[in-house]
Amino acid sequence: MPRPVSNPPNPWETIHAEWLGEPPPAELEVFEEEAKSIITENDSPDVGFRFGVNPYRGCFHSCSYCSLGETPILMADGRTKPLEDVRVGDEIYGTVHFWRYRRYVKTKVLAHWSTVKAAWRVVLEDGTELVTSADHRFLTQRGWKHVGPNPPGRQWPHLTVTNEMLGTGQFAKPPKASLDYRVGYLCGMIRGDGTVGTYVSRRNGRLIHDFRLALVDIEGVIRSRNYLESFMIGTREFVFQKAVGARREVQAIATRSRSAVDGVRQLIAWPTEPSIDWRKGFLAGIFDAEGSYSGGILRICNGDPVIIRAIRDCLSSFGFETSIETQQRQRPMHHVRIRGGIREHLRFFHTVDPAITRKRSIVGQSIKNRSPLRVVSVEPLGVDLPMYDITTGTGDFIANGVVSHNCYARPTHQYLGWGAGTDFDRKIVAKVNAPVLLREEMSRKSWKGDTIVFSGITDCYQPIEATYALTRRCLEICAEFRNPVGIVTKGALIRRDMDVLARLAEEADVGVWISTPFLDDATGRAIEPGASPPSQRFETMRLLARAGIRVGVAVAPVIPGLNDSHIAGILERARDAGARHAFLQPVRLPAEVLPVFEERLAQAFPQRAKKVWSAIEQIRGGKRNDSRFGMRMTGQGPRWAAIRTLFGVECRRLGLNAEDPERHHRTTFRRPSAQGNLFGD
Repeated sequence: MPRPVSNPPNPWETIHAEWLGEPPPAELEVFEEEAKSIITENDSPDVGFRFGVNPYRGCFHSCSYCSLGETPILMADGRTKPLEDVRVGDEIYGTVHFWRYRRYVKTKVLAHWSTVKAAWRVVLEDGTELVTSADHRFLTQRGWKHVGPNPPGRQWPHLTVTNEMLGTGQFAKPPKASLDYRVGYLCGMIRGDGTVGTYVSRRNGRLIHDFRLALVDIEGVIRSRNYLESFMIGTREFVFQKAVGARREVQAIATRSRSAVDGVRQLIAWPTEPSIDWRKGFLAGIFDAEGSYSGGILRICNGDPVIIRAIRDCLSSFGFETSIETQQRQRPMHHVRIRGGIREHLRFFHTVDPAITRKRSIVGQSIKNRSPLRVVSVEPLGVDLPMYDITTGTGDFIANGVVSHNCYARPTHQYLGWGAGTDFDRKIVAKVNAPVLLREEMSRKSWKGDTIVFSGITDCYQPIEATYALTRRCLEICAEFRNPVGIVTKGALIRRDMDVLARLAEEADVGVWISTPFLDDATGRAIEPGASPPSQRFETMRLLARAGIRVGVAVAPVIPGLNDSHIAGILERARDAGARHAFLQPVRLPAEVLPVFEERLAQAFPQRAKKVWSAIEQIRGGKRNDSRFGMRMTGQGPRWAAIRTLFGVECRRLGLNAEDPERHHRTTFRRPSAQGNLFGD
């Protein structure tokens, strides 16, 4: 576990950073850790290198575009919560074996902790992707099975493509409480269980306008009251019926204001073309008012054929199969049932999000596998990732629709309990034993001298490197072993190490790519407030090239609508500074990073923000991010094709990427002899 440093160094205390005016405040927390390994292996199709070294975790450059994702856990209220937000004492769902079947029960989280392990990816038939460790276990139709194959000296059952997972099936995303959702909810709730009317008073003959909604479950009353208030319709809350014997207390809200009652009538009017959000809200409201869930049967009851038809139409629009049962009596009562078992029932709850948690319980239901959870593929990712584990009272939990226990991947900062957005650039972990580990790992017979890329995750030349010099010491070891090196950085601090890089370049291949997404200093400072300005980066390229070091420019990230117009100018200035190679990548905005980038963009370029978001969605298939393997580091659509074409044309015009890349892949690695080590460091 990282240890906090009581007197952290000032990150701006370096001769390799220049500031116009006073530098920003050094709001920095530094942690030191003894890492277990330093060379990480990667086989992702999105990344163009196999081996990497990252001496630091976190980055003070304050750029707003890097990180990973979340794993949803089924909570005891029937909703889901990201694994990183689950805490000790939370109540979640687990399973126990009872009366011939394994059944869902509520259990508490007893502990949680983190580790770093080699990552594996499991893909299921329904499209679910699970990233976990090799020793993680999932419940299958043949019992618990580990993800990865047997380790040396051990025998354990592991997953194959013939296995089927057990669980509820992939979770659906919850709705947002948009305007249409709130209107739909009120329509369903009030038409199902409320009264709205105008009548003549027998006492004085005056018109009485009346709205009332009474429920046993206070959650439905509170949501309805809050939604009405959002439309400026005030109500009073009161006890409609006191608890008597086994009967629970009934709470109610009401108003007799003419304008308020007229407002309620307008809200619950049937729309001519209901939106998706309205349909979700309507189903949530009518379920809270007239729905029930017990014995594995989910039904919504009502005697009004118009309401029944609306229920079926809305359910059908989301792909739910239904059946109707009618009780024949003086006023027939119709029961709409959702078919498909617990998988479809949970999909309904997550898709529409009813307010009343009592009606969402799956306690006691057995796990009968009707979900398409067959294993499609199991493969190692070739990288070590932070993993997060929780201990529960049942020893398991439901993660993204499958029964499991042990480690799940978390963002590299969040697994320490830090925020990916709020702490990534303020809490830096220094792997103080990185040089020692690198020497040990290069000395092993298994190491063959492949190119090692620095800054695959965080910048190895962020300001704190001026104090720790971990990158420089690692480069000195690479020079000693004549191991090829690649570096991607935006830090001017790399100038300090030109002597080591030049010495290494004499005996092995060295390539440095300076990340330069912006042409002018003002834009660069707005988006990357802690990094060196573009003008310094072009000067860094010039100095490195003059020292005989192969230099390239990384136009990354490309933020369409903001810096795609900079591409031609960046490439030309980089070529003039001595760059011989170039590549580009689109901006990536995973869930944890999206709000950080959104806030920074709105603050720096409020007039252009809408245009930028539209452009990003154009290259991401209508989304703001694409986390699929093979798509994360590239774009799609006509706009991205135009960007790629412009980049290619400019590179050819300027003579960039003209060299044969194979000429730099020569094998130069050699382990220093014991005699050589006597005169080394």
